[in-house]
Amino acid sequence: MKVRLHVSFPEDLVDRPMLYEMMQAHDVVPNLRRAAVEAHSGWVILELSGEDGEVAGAIGYLEGVGCTVNRMEGDVLEG
Repeated sequence: MKVRLHVSFPEDLVDRPMLYEMMQAHDVVPNLRRAAVEAHSGWVILELSGEDGEVAGAIGYLEGVGCTVNRMEGDVLEG
């Protein structure tokens, strides 16, 4: 399974290594497509690949720590 996600996060998560923690807890392969991280908030466009249950668990992890996760359609690099 492969999904493309828009993940946004608040100021208190800016310094947290969320993607590393997600990868340690779930057997997924992230592909970071775009990102913007500032002192007060941030967002990433992320492709996650892996088994269905692992991808679902990784999304649940991100939501559980306080991120807003939205699925995306289409290729963000093509427009």
